Amino acid sequence: MAVWHRRAGKDLFSVNWICCEAFRRVGLYWHMFPKYTQGRKVAWEGFTKDGRRFLHHFPDKLIETTNNNEMKVTFVNGSIYQVVGSDEPDRLVGANPVGIVFSEYSISDPRAWDFVRPILAENGGWAIFIYTPRGQNHGWELLKMARSNPNWFAEVLTVEDSKAVPLELIAEDRDSGMPDEMIRQEYYCSFDAPLVGAYYSDAISRADADKRICNVPWEPNLEVHTAWDLGMGDATSIWFFQSNGMTIRIIDYYENSGEGLAHYAKVLKEKPYAYGMNFGPHDLTVKELGTGKSRLEVARDLGIKFRVVPKMPLEDGIEAVRNILPRCWFDSDKCARGIQALREYRKDFDEQRKVFLAKPYHDWTSHPADAFRYLALSFKEARFRKDDRKLPSTAESSYDMF
Repeated sequence: MAVWHRRAGKDLFSVNWICCEAFRRVGLYWHMFPKYTQGRKVAWEGFTKDGRRFLHHFPDKLIETTNNNEMKVTFVNGSIYQVVGSDEPDRLVGANPVGIVFSEYSISDPRAWDFVRPILAENGGWAIFIYTPRGQNHGWELLKMARSNPNWFAEVLTVEDSKAVPLELIAEDRDSGMPDEMIRQEYYCSFDAPLVGAYYSDAISRADADKRICNVPWEPNLEVHTAWDLGMGDATSIWFFQSNGMTIRIIDYYENSGEGLAHYAKVLKEKPYAYGMNFGPHDLTVKELGTGKSRLEVARDLGIKFRVVPKMPLEDGIEAVRNILPRCWFDSDKCARGIQALREYRKDFDEQRKVFLAKPYHDWTSHPADAFRYLALSFKEARFRKDDRKLPSTAESSYDMF
């Protein structure tokens, strides 16, 4: 566990470490990034500050072949170095790595570690988590564990420790508009600094402080409504909630990827809930070229009747979430991944101009956050469900009752 400051040479270290390990033990070694495209940009095509390619740190006489499409280097002894992304788990299935570097683990999908941990345990492999803090998230939790576990190495390295970044450069970043919280986070490895640019971090922290993240049992006398973000190649996220007056009980969360609607229909059926309404995004009505049916129609054939959430500006949806979060109670166990996603969902940051952009950063947190946005936009309709029962059920998705 290596928590290093910005510009400390994390990925250069990783490339050199893997090169050495690849000749100690023949096997597959992964350099894993939060995104597959990020891995290509940083490690596969990236340069050090002195203009040397990262990949050129592999001595030429040790390389057998290089595969640009798969971002893979095969060494003369049979070992393989490969750049992968935690955002594309399908690319990882079936592989048997013996060593993995999790680059920028604090903004990676935490399920990537859960996926490969049994593999490394079985084959006696190793993992390195090297990152800069992003608040007290899954990276912080893993660091706490590593510090208390004698089988782990744990290090936090700030600019004061490494002397690798002159103070004048930090002052230049501050003068160019980098927030002080980000400077504490990026250069001084502060886990206490607020997660800069996060949309809901403060609201989730307040919910935690108010003990609204706790055991929230299913109330059988109340209908369970669902809010979905449906991905095609991406993840599908589902929030399960109950409305009791102005209180919103978030009792469950489910997420998966690479599955069709039949899978999610089965998941709903296997839960003991009595369902009310299912809210989904506006693109449910788009017909697929292969079948000529929309996902709205396919879902209805599977017994899931969706209410399509009207398309609204993203900013309005984010504001709707902020408005309802003070009313929400979250089940701490069943909703753990969804809660963490809401905590880390953040604005995109322009590294060149040192400003936040008016759009979210797309990563593993996006789907849970989008599904929760649909929940927020649908809360009023779910709250007044009783008035709606008088309407004929066949009209639910064919026209607007107003």
